[in-house]
Amino acid sequence: MTEPPILDRKEILLMEKEQLEAEHRDLDQAIAALDAEGRADPLALRRLKKRKLGLKDRLARIEDELTPDIIA
Repeated sequence: MTEPPILDRKEILLMEKEQLEAEHRDLDQAIAALDAEGRADPLALRRLKKRKLGLKDRLARIEDELTPDIIA
C-alpha cells in the first residue's frame, strides 16, 4: 500500500497561512458589504471585525514561525 506523503512543519504552516488569508479576505469583503448597506446590525459587524482581528493575529504568529530570527 502506498502511504500518503508526509508534510513537514513549514509546508503545513504555509497551507494554513493560505487558508487564513483567504478567510481574512472574505471577512473583509463581507464587512465592507455590510458597511456599504448602512443598515447592518452593529453587533454582527463587531463580531465579524473581532473574528477578522483574530485571524490577523494567527497569521502574524505563523509569519513569526516561518521567518527565522536574525540577531544582528
